[in-house]
Amino acid sequence: MNTEIKSVHFNLHDDAKEYLNKKIERIHNAENMMVDLLITLKKEKDFEAEATVNFRWGVSTHVHEKDFDLNSAIDKMMDKLESKITKEKEKVKEKRQKTHDQQ
Repeated sequence: MNTEIKSVHFNLHDDAKEYLNKKIERIHNAENMMVDLLITLKKEKDFEAEATVNFRWGVSTHVHEKDFDLNSAIDKMMDKLESKITKEKEKVKEKRQKTHDQQ
């Protein structure tokens, strides 16, 4: 899985990078399903955290969160992302099961 992290309008400090990497480890079990994980962190009025995941089968999913605190924005984004990845895994599992049942 390719992981790309960008920060816009601010410098992402080492402690914030470490925090984000720790959160990314939560989705480590789905790593074999994902081709790319693209994360963009922006500082406008609030912090904005966006993530796009491209799955092996051509589907991509996008989540976006805002918060006045960077770590809170990361937490919310990763919670949503984890939920979307789980849903996508379930869809694939159901599709495989249907295909298997038809044979």
